[in-house]
This record gives sequence, C-alpha cells and structure tokens, in this order.
Amino acid sequence: MSQLYLEEGIKQLVSEFIAAGCPSVREQTIEQRRQGYIASTVLAGEAEEVFEVRAVSIDGAELTLFKPSAVNDLPVVIYYHGGCFVSGGVETHNQQLRKLANDAGALVIAVRYRLAPEHVYPAAHDDACHAAEVIYQHCHQWGGDNTKITLMGDSAGGHLALVTCLRLKAKGQWLPHKQVLIYPMLDATAKSQSYSDNGEKYIITRDTLLTGFDLYLDWHPRTDAEASPLRRDDLAGLPETHIITAEFDPLVDEGEQLFRNLLEAGVNAHCRRYLGVIHGFFQLSGVSRSARDAMVQVTNIVKTA
Repeated sequence: MSQLYLEEGIKQLVSEFIAAGCPSVREQTIEQRRQGYIASTVLAGEAEEVFEVRAVSIDGAELTLFKPSAVNDLPVVIYYHGGCFVSGGVETHNQQLRKLANDAGALVIAVRYRLAPEHVYPAAHDDACHAAEVIYQHCHQWGGDNTKITLMGDSAGGHLALVTCLRLKAKGQWLPHKQVLIYPMLDATAKSQSYSDNGEKYIITRDTLLTGFDLYLDWHPRTDAEASPLRRDDLAGLPETHIITAEFDPLVDEGEQLFRNLLEAGVNAHCRRYLGVIHGFFQLSGVSRSARDAMVQVTNIVKTA
C-alpha cells in the first residue's frame, strides 16, 4: 500500500485505521456497525440550511424531501443511500442531501429501504423500484418535474439505482433522464483485482463489502443478474449514465468495467476516477477536497438535466 498518494485528510484516517489493526466489521454487532456509520458523519462537514425538509409516507414508500426553494418544476434526484445493504439512511447522508438540493436547485428525495439482516433480498430492490414509481407519479405535487428525474446512489445505493433503472426499462413505461452511480457495489462474487489490491487497508474493506452482500443476499445466488448487475447483458437503452470511482476502493475495477460495458451497449456513459481517495469519500467533504469536487460534478450533472 502506498499512503504517499492518498489525499492528506484521507491519509490520516487510513493511518489511524491501520494503527488500530485494521479492525473487521466481522467483530461488530449490526447495531455497532450502524452506530459507527452514524458517528462517521462528523467528517462530512457542516449541514446546510434548506428551504424545506420533510418526511413523506405515501403509497407504501418512505421518503424524505429536500426542497431548496419555493420554486416548482424543479429537477428531481431520487437518492439511494449507501451502507452495504445493512446500514445508512437520511441521518448518514444528511449533509450531502442538503448540499445537493441547494447547489443543484433540485428536489432531492431520499428513499428509505429495508435493511439486512432483518430483511433480505429482494426487499431493498423492491423498495427502491417501488419508491421510484411512486415519486414519478407524485413528485409534481412537491414541486418536481418528472421529466427531469435523475436516479443517484452511492455504494449499495448505486447498485439499487442501476437495478431500479433496469427494472423500469424492462417495464417500458418510463425511464429517468439520467443516473449517477457513485462507487457502486456491482459484483457479489468479488472477482475484480481491486478487491485484492485495495481490500484490506482502506477502511471500507473487502470484509465490509462482502459481509453486506452476505447478510442481504442470504440464500440468493451471488451470480444472479440482480445480485451482481455487472454481469448484465441488457444494458442497451439505459439513460445517460455517470459513474464515479475512487482510486483505492475495492470496487474501482467493477465500476470502470460497468462503464466499458455501457459504452459497448451504446449507452451515453461517462466515468471519472478520483485519485488519492477511498470508498466512501463522497461523504468526507469535511476532510476531502475530492469529495467537494465530486459534489460539484454531480450537481452540474443534475442542473443540466
């Protein structure tokens, strides 16, 4: 491992992790894992004020709306949080969701989906797709424009965004205008070289990712098309897709392979790798310049919807 090439704030976090003996999530309870994720939000920076934030329960979907102004017909971001299918929620992504709404001038709608191990496949997938359909039907009443919907998610949420888009395409009724996949979890078999290269020392480890898949997928085959959407051969016809990867992420190879697969399928696809950072960096804007740059990138993507 070469810490020399890590961003300074990231380097300090990684050094502390290594000094602690690279503790494994396998030694934690689920509650400890979830509370640890919440505790890490101190690294996200200050949360911005937003014109309106409110929880909405509608047609079986549990949503939180972030509206930047009284203006209507705003572009809409449907956001699926990360957390390896076992943790995360509005509380872990609050800073990013608020800033995204303000900077993009968009109605950002965070989706609550069921978590493992209490709920296994296909619970999160079904919740994610159902929420997208509910938002499409109702977002106009909250000030959104359903012709300008972007699906967005990080890590497990990037996986859910992609599978939701593929499910919507198969139904043939509507598609989002764009999708943004931030270091998505795409291959439950963990076959890529970056799982070996980056799997032990960079905080979000191979164990972190694979225990998430194991708890959520349970009995479900790891090579199934929804468990490992990197294996999909039905990508043609997906909307404009933007992928963000991180240099020292176990998932960097599969994110970039998806980009190549999308191009081969004729999809308008774009991929940017951020150097010197690790999985989860998008939520480290308090200590990471690249996190702040990535926020600028995604807000610009949404604003040009």
